[in-house]
Amino acid sequence: MSPHHPKSPAEPRLYFRQWLAGRDFAADDPVGAQMANYVYAVGDASTGEAVLIDPCYAVGELVQKAQQDGMRVVGALATHYHPDHVGGDLFGQNLEGVRELLTQCRCKVHVQRAEAPWVKRMTGCGDTDLALHDSGDVLMVGDVPITLIHTPGHTPGSQCFLVHNRLIAGDTLFLQGCGRTDFPGGDPRELYLSLTQKLAKVPDDATLYPGHAYDPRPHAGMGETRRSNFVFKPKTEAEWLQMFGG
Repeated sequence: MSPHHPKSPAEPRLYFRQWLAGRDFAADDPVGAQMANYVYAVGDASTGEAVLIDPCYAVGELVQKAQQDGMRVVGALATHYHPDHVGGDLFGQNLEGVRELLTQCRCKVHVQRAEAPWVKRMTGCGDTDLALHDSGDVLMVGDVPITLIHTPGHTPGSQCFLVHNRLIAGDTLFLQGCGRTDFPGGDPRELYLSLTQKLAKVPDDATLYPGHAYDPRPHAGMGETRRSNFVFKPKTEAEWLQMFGG
């Protein structure tokens, strides 16, 4: 279950869910269980509109879970193009993802502009399926704003989402560690700049929600993460690249 009630009394309009593959959905999918992806649903509880962030593995279940909460899926947000986040071929396994979502919901997949060709290549989606964004764009879901932050490094168009002081970070930043840079499109220097500059606008009192359950905790404070996560230990770009640039 989500660590937050889907309709928080303190934020009556915000609908927020965190679902873990292999546990909360796709329970019989060994790939989903092994990869331990989180999928998020964010929306406006008053209008009943929601978007899915990185829908994968069992898309129909995700849509149904939102519907059980009284929500209607009106879009998808992709943190990056990797198949465990948007669907496609993963070492010979064809994963469900945004392409399957579009057959169930008339909506768009919101991606950073630099990630569009990668998402199209991975998923088979076309230009008309995607909504292209630049860093700083704000997507309104009902009256709930989601700010898109371009955080390249793990992939060229990786992006994080800031909503009501919650940072949904995909594979850019985990509670411990960060995304790898040795996959196609990865760039260690860009990831360093994303972690130390692009995400500097995210306050310490925000809550970090990662793309994978690599830590027993489902979320943590950004201030705590900056103090305890070893990726923030290097004091200079040169030190960081020496540790993580290989």
